[in-house]
Amino acid sequence: MDPYWEYILPEYIEYWNEVGILKFIRIFWYFFAFEFLRYIMVDYVIASYFKANETRREKKWSAAREQLFAEMPFVSIIIPGKNEGKHLFKLTTSLAEQTYKNFELIIVDDGSNDDTPIIGRNLEKLGLIHTFLRNEMRGGKASAANLAFRYSRGSLVVHLDADCSFDYDAIENILVPFYMDKRIGGVGGNVKVRNYKESLSSKLQAIEYLKTVSVGRIITSTLGIYKIISGAFGAFRRDALEKVGGWDIGPGLDGDITVKIRKSGYHTVFSHKAVCLTSVPNTFEKLTRQRLRWDKSIIRFRVRKHKDIYFPHAHFNWSNFFALFENLFYNVILDIAWWIYIIDVIVNYSGRLDNFLLMNFTLYLIMDFVQMVSISMFSERKEEELYLWKYLPLISIYTGIYLRIVRTKAYFDEFFFKRSYDDAWNPVKSSTQAKVNGF
Repeated sequence: MDPYWEYILPEYIEYWNEVGILKFIRIFWYFFAFEFLRYIMVDYVIASYFKANETRREKKWSAAREQLFAEMPFVSIIIPGKNEGKHLFKLTTSLAEQTYKNFELIIVDDGSNDDTPIIGRNLEKLGLIHTFLRNEMRGGKASAANLAFRYSRGSLVVHLDADCSFDYDAIENILVPFYMDKRIGGVGGNVKVRNYKESLSSKLQAIEYLKTVSVGRIITSTLGIYKIISGAFGAFRRDALEKVGGWDIGPGLDGDITVKIRKSGYHTVFSHKAVCLTSVPNTFEKLTRQRLRWDKSIIRFRVRKHKDIYFPHAHFNWSNFFALFENLFYNVILDIAWWIYIIDVIVNYSGRLDNFLLMNFTLYLIMDFVQMVSISMFSERKEEELYLWKYLPLISIYTGIYLRIVRTKAYFDEFFFKRSYDDAWNPVKSSTQAKVNGF
């Protein structure tokens, strides 16, 4: 090596240069075979295709928007929840400012023990809520959503979380795709983190949401394998919800209903223009509880309940197969492979673990910066999100170690013990009934 480069390059990079390219790839095979290929190569190819077709897509979008406002379909916005009273006024204010006005607002209080009933009924008297319903005995979020759906009258149904706020054109932008393709049964909104300055936990989640939701779902939607319409902000054709029987009990009910709609023959797409802001857990303790619940749902629904998608049958669909298999592969199978990979490194290369850790960190840091560049291509909040760039060095620890450990525990608990049925997120009676019926 040139003495100049020997002087300025860190020792660990010089070490890998001396090792050689073949051994370098052998040691970091997991990164190149899976992470780099999927999150850099595939994402950039699809993102480039998406950008290249922007003019044609915008013309189609404008025509669909004109049709939406020409027809002005009646829309039902439903919000199920428990102890959400403190959010209701801000929510109604946010919705009152929307560009699309022809909707009813139905809120279901699922057995709250705070001031939600008082606040909800006052807002109903003031005309800010069209229908306020209350379950005196808690039934769970699916039960509350289904109750709201039964009282709704709209041909399109928008499901929201009460603690969210929305860009002024969010409702309009989540409805437009229904007029671009009549086969679309569900549309997912673009959920971003509102409280990203609150704590380190919320900052890292904000970056994660930008990667996995704002850009990640553009990729899967473009490929036709979009498989999770967020419960925080999603829209559905009424006939699609009626066909699948509404929401089933569980954690992960948003992903579950998306799969049900796809299996029933409808398409599901992502609308990156429909922006919703949500508050995320502001401590790692709260985040761990949330992710344990979310990750158990992958085993419960994608492995058990909807296992028929993986096998040939009369109604087999390749796009549904790839939608779930991609999710299963990159979340469950590669999680197992990662632990095997770590054991391989420790057993075979324990003598230079310091160089391994430093180079591994460098590779993921470069990948994270490259991903953030792709995020800025699509973001309507580029300047705001520049604030998050300085936290990128922590993302590889957050997603590569912390979240992976949480996922592994969740998968183990659910696969062997079906622990999701014991989760306090659902009432015991609801979980018991779901277990009996195989939900």
